[in-house]
Amino acid sequence: MSTASTETWGQMWLPLWPLASDDLLQGIYRTSRHNALELRYIEANPQSLSNLLVVDIDHPDALMRAMWNRKAWQPNAVVENPANGHAHAVWALAEPVTRTEYARRKPLAYAAAVTEGLRRSVDGDKGYSGLITKNPTHDQWEASWLTDHLYNLDELTEHLTVSDFMPPDSWQRTKRKNPVGLGRNCTLFETVRWDVYRVARTIRKRNEHPTPEDRHDLEAAIVNLCQGMNSTFSEALPASEIRATIRSFYKWITTRYTGWLDSRTTSQSKSAAYHRNTGRKGGLKGGVVSGQVRRQKALERVSMLEAGKL
Repeated sequence: MSTASTETWGQMWLPLWPLASDDLLQGIYRTSRHNALELRYIEANPQSLSNLLVVDIDHPDALMRAMWNRKAWQPNAVVENPANGHAHAVWALAEPVTRTEYARRKPLAYAAAVTEGLRRSVDGDKGYSGLITKNPTHDQWEASWLTDHLYNLDELTEHLTVSDFMPPDSWQRTKRKNPVGLGRNCTLFETVRWDVYRVARTIRKRNEHPTPEDRHDLEAAIVNLCQGMNSTFSEALPASEIRATIRSFYKWITTRYTGWLDSRTTSQSKSAAYHRNTGRKGGLKGGVVSGQVRRQKALERVSMLEAGKL
């Protein structure tokens, strides 16, 4: 176990203007990086990125749980409250995961699943959002620095899978009533995107090509959808993340989605062709199968009549 090092934390901890507080009951506020390091609680990750996976261990033996039977994948730091033994365990990633880019939603979901696996491995708090963590350089906490190794998600997944802590694939598809942490970003993307596509298609029916008014209405709709979903979370995402997510949705739709980029005539032609093809396949399948069944029943009835059974 290495000696606590402010330099080590300074290299892992990325926020430049973090949320921080000395007393969570009095609220949190943004301040300079220098001032934040003087306070007990600090924001774990910069806005829109996550390179630290933090698990809240509300047990008096938190340090032992974080170290037990995981020599190859110990947390980088365990920041403990000496008054009760509870702690935050921190795993640092070699490559940050973006939380607001729609095009990068799969790595985000992957990171959320890995965080859930780490939580299960120590029986951590299910309700912890990961936003604020104990400042390991503050004198009130006891910080144990276990490794300088920076992990990648595949590496952690391998260890979690072998230890049977990695959640199954179905966990990522489960809709949760109160998502927390990275799960909120995943829920926002996976829930809102279908409504965004639907709205985009509806708006594009108005004109042959996108107009400034169409773009304005699209952006307004995305704002309403994202803010509406965010308001349902028990702990809402920061406004900065919602703004970045809105920009990401808007950029994706207006630069990548063919339902927006195609002319109205082309979209209508594609839609008509799709429905014709779908109807033809359904008709062929239903027609052939239904006809065969009817013919077979008719032959059986004739046979029974001839045999005097009817």
